[in-house]
Amino acid sequence: MKNVLITGANKGIGYEVARQLAGKEFHVFIGARNQDAGRKAADEIAKKGGKATFLKIDVAENASVTAAARKFAKAADHLDVLVNNAGIIVDGDNGILEISDELLRKTLETNTLGALRVTRAFVPLLRKSKAPRVINVSSGGGQLTGGADGWSPAYCISKTALNGVTSQLATALPKFAVNSVCPGWVRTDMGGQGATRSVEEGADTIVWLAAGASQKLTGKFLRDRKEIPW
Repeated sequence: MKNVLITGANKGIGYEVARQLAGKEFHVFIGARNQDAGRKAADEIAKKGGKATFLKIDVAENASVTAAARKFAKAADHLDVLVNNAGIIVDGDNGILEISDELLRKTLETNTLGALRVTRAFVPLLRKSKAPRVINVSSGGGQLTGGADGWSPAYCISKTALNGVTSQLATALPKFAVNSVCPGWVRTDMGGQGATRSVEEGADTIVWLAAGASQKLTGKFLRDRKEIPW
């Protein structure tokens, strides 16, 4: 059985990815800060016949990430797929000239450094897989091609930086498949109910990269299973 860890998997896109991969016979580790919400999500998947385990992890805290890696290693001897999905948009993120250093720093801490520190902590377990994969959930807002439109600059900058992390990791880990995904504007708590895409559509490319794509596909930015410009 393949093992997958998804951060921020208690709701939204993360939960949908977990649900679908559990249906493909993955042992799904539900990474979440909130213990009650994480356990509930894992229980829901288990009730539908999937194998799911809650793993407490706050990607913004080194100690939490290190503890999570130790706990994971007691439950499984390897990790096949890591989905760095946890992310935040901080309220009041209105304009690049108006955002505070603190707001930008907090956003980068979770959205960019969070993905890097989790990957770093779990690389020893990923190396034990025959086909290790790292999937970073990014955003079209992080694209440099075409220029920014002024929307949520701290969030967008954090995703631009996350794409840089993806590119660097793909080079540093040549036997891994490391990619960024733009799920699109999805109807979740973060995206809002006015968003244009369903959570199933948002999860599709992530699930495909986890379970169906070629291991040779690496160092790319993808939307709807197709490469898009950085």
